Amino acid sequence: MKIKVTSIYVNDQEKALRFYTDVLGFVKKSDFSNGPFRWLTVGSAEEPNGVELQLALNDNPAARAYQKATFEQKKPAMLFNVDDVQREYDRMKPLGAEFTMTPTKVTGSTIAVLNDTCGNLVQIVALDRWQG
Repeated sequence: MKIKVTSIYVNDQEKALRFYTDVLGFVKKSDFSNGPFRWLTVGSAEEPNGVELQLALNDNPAARAYQKATFEQKKPAMLFNVDDVQREYDRMKPLGAEFTMTPTKVTGSTIAVLNDTCGNLVQIVALDRWQG
């Protein structure tokens, strides 16, 4: 069994698409509509056949409440692995990324958190490389 698609709720799919592609650097994988429903996914440019992230419109009251509560508790909705958090911070900051936590060393890794501008916090993490 493999994970093919996972979802994140967003309050504006166009804005989310711009953020996840222009700022984070993902590529658009799928984009089609059926009436008011739009299936929109992005994926890692580094893994063209990897897991896709669905940018699902937050038009469900239960999902909206969950998204709002998670954001208010400052809990990231997604975690993305990077090789170097400081390098990604330096790359994304001029692109308009709003970081709520700058690169910070924690046990075993470096993390940073940013606002995706569509109702979610996103954490990036780089695991420490152990020499041995």
